[in-house]
Amino acid sequence: MLLKEKEIILSDGRHCILRSACTEDAEDLVQYLKITSAETPYLMREPEEITLTSAQEKDFLQTMEEAKRELLLIARVDGKHAGNCSLSSCGSYKRYAHRCNIAIALYQEYCGMGLGKAMLNTVLETAAGCGYEQAELEVVTANTAAVRLYKSLGFEIYGEQPHSMKYKDGSYANEYLMVKNLTPVK
Repeated sequence: MLLKEKEIILSDGRHCILRSACTEDAEDLVQYLKITSAETPYLMREPEEITLTSAQEKDFLQTMEEAKRELLLIARVDGKHAGNCSLSSCGSYKRYAHRCNIAIALYQEYCGMGLGKAMLNTVLETAAGCGYEQAELEVVTANTAAVRLYKSLGFEIYGEQPHSMKYKDGSYANEYLMVKNLTPVK
């Protein structure tokens, strides 16, 4: 899905462009995956598990551009990639057509500036406009800043997955399962 470009102002006064990812972003996005997975323990992959090539990422981005109900939103600050927020269907079955998954990650240097909230609001508005009725996400329970943000946007915790991730040192992380109703209250 292609979304109209949108400009926002971050809390530090910098201008940020939110737009749909395109095939020209492939190399930046592969690097982003490698760097962000090393910056935080809250993402699902270890940096060495990012083996995606630019060509594979281009193919994925082409699919996203053509999708009617899926979106990869990127943020650029001062011409530099700052983060991603994605919208994807929970499945191709009619009984799942009302549900979507949301995921977001930012480079650490852009956290705490209102960027994540702006990206999530944009993706949630897009999801509702596509006919999704329910947005779902998973978040590591120790990621209190993200949990607070999601709650502020109307997400509710509906469960907890114990030992959802296992780290190299043998320790585990639990994840909250969160959901938000996207249909207007009647």
